[in-house]
Amino acid sequence: MRAALLQTTTGIDPAANALTITDAIARAAQNGAAMLFTPEMVGYLDRDRARAMERLTDETGSLLLSQVREAAAKVGLWVHLGSLPLKDERSDGRWANRTLVIDDTGAIRARYDKIHLFDVDLATGESWRESSVYGPGEQVVAVDTPWARIGLTVCYDLRFPDLYRALTNAGATILLIPAAFTVPTGEAHWHVMQRARAIEGAAFVIAPAQTGTHEDGRVTYGHSLAIDPWGEVLLDMGQEAGLAFVDLDLSQVETVRARVPAIANRRLLPAEVTLS
Repeated sequence: MRAALLQTTTGIDPAANALTITDAIARAAQNGAAMLFTPEMVGYLDRDRARAMERLTDETGSLLLSQVREAAAKVGLWVHLGSLPLKDERSDGRWANRTLVIDDTGAIRARYDKIHLFDVDLATGESWRESSVYGPGEQVVAVDTPWARIGLTVCYDLRFPDLYRALTNAGATILLIPAAFTVPTGEAHWHVMQRARAIEGAAFVIAPAQTGTHEDGRVTYGHSLAIDPWGEVLLDMGQEAGLAFVDLDLSQVETVRARVPAIANRRLLPAEVTLS
């Protein structure tokens, strides 16, 4: 399977962001990719909530989503939208941070709303309260494709291995972790945690990321990754925005799981811890 990874410095103009994605779809198809993978917040990235309120819509009103679906169908390419911020999707009034998987006919094959929300105060003085704007998803989601069963997660989910255990228990052999990681947390933890998720699950990890200084002032870490089931980094895109390709030998999953049968050896743990 040839995968295309898009690394972006997404801004506050949905039309420009749509052009970046549709151009990547065309180039991915021209270079023989089976599927394009994009970062978290690839459709719109803006921490100015008032400005975002004027530009965001629900799924049905998203011109960007319509354009991406049309472009995917035109060239016959599967597309993973790492996430779109969507409003008017939840009863509690908060927005959804949603991954979408689009097939080669332009149909939406899967949706996943980010479960774990990034609420943190960093030593650098940065403070993030994702839960004040976004509501958490409540479903663990995997999707079948012509190549593999793919498990869907987003960014901060990376720190919660139980989610990946559930996905690999359900048969996922590729794990998606699109992100918009901060620089301090990226420098400390990005590579080691991505490799850990691949090793624990004996699965491929594809982690397309935001990079650089964005129009809203935030700075993201970059280093979009593709990692094999043994934990080897197949692709690291560094800090430059752009499109890159990697060929995945999906037979490696079976080979690694036979070599270290951790998936087969898993046991259901008791709900309570015994203290003694």
